[in-house]
Amino acid sequence: MLPHSSFARVRHVIDTIPNKIDSFLFWLDFAGVAVFAISGALVASRKCLDPVGFALIATITAIGGGTLRDLLMSQTPFWMTQPHYVGLCVVIALAVYFLAPHIEYRYRVLLWADAIGLSLFSVLGARYALESGFGGTIAIVMGLLTGTFGGLIRDVMCQEIPLILRHEIYATAALSGALVYTLLAPMPLPYRMAEFGGIAACFAVRALGLSRGLSLPAYRPRIGRDYPTDEGTGPSDVS
Repeated sequence: MLPHSSFARVRHVIDTIPNKIDSFLFWLDFAGVAVFAISGALVASRKCLDPVGFALIATITAIGGGTLRDLLMSQTPFWMTQPHYVGLCVVIALAVYFLAPHIEYRYRVLLWADAIGLSLFSVLGARYALESGFGGTIAIVMGLLTGTFGGLIRDVMCQEIPLILRHEIYATAALSGALVYTLLAPMPLPYRMAEFGGIAACFAVRALGLSRGLSLPAYRPRIGRDYPTDEGTGPSDVS
């Protein structure tokens, strides 16, 4: 028989296996917050904000989507029970404040950092929804909101048209990642392949749009139908 101390060590190893598995999700979430904080701080640098503005925009960008997700699912926002996420955002914001003048092509770095955050959070949002007992449709919507809402608030606060409202391939990428994960999650796949598949799908779609300049067709207004011409003065003049 094993001595009591040896048995205790074996029991401890067995008990920590779930924690090691969950640590994968922790680091995935941690990485998503970090890259979104970087993207928020880079937007702050383009707007020439002060350190407080850097910290505010970086934090809102990083935690905005997860906060909305948790509130919609009647849960306490994750950063209120894990405040180290806020600390991470502030540290990253201050680092970017000092490093931004030395970063070439800041807008390109911003777009790629945002693409990584979008890929991670679209999958994590869908995963949390499924774990909370919601169906596939709600999971996909939560993935979309988690991945895009922080960036939407960031752009509105910085007086820019949000990426999700432009004709770039952005929301489509988030939906792709959440959809692929939601479809793969019930399948008996190897370790975390559903997560990796969803992240890869989202990033591939977004990267294709960035590298090839692909976009969705934008609406083109027609004179005389969408707004009156100079010749017409009343509603009856608009066909």
